[in-house]
Amino acid sequence: MNSYRFGTGREPTDEMLAQIMHEAATEAKQRNEEALKRYFEELRKGAEEQQAKWADRINEVRNGKR
Repeated sequence: MNSYRFGTGREPTDEMLAQIMHEAATEAKQRNEEALKRYFEELRKGAEEQQAKWADRINEVRNGKR
């Protein structure tokens, strides 16, 4: 639907508008899914870093180092 331009002074047909809206919704859904994937990956990474940090700290206390 890249052939239609809103600035041309012509109104889109109902079919053209439906196609434009469908493409916009599809792109928005894909971007949202990618953002959620990145967000949860960062969340998981941060949790793993914190677990490693606390595991090191616990081992230091167990071994008498502080």
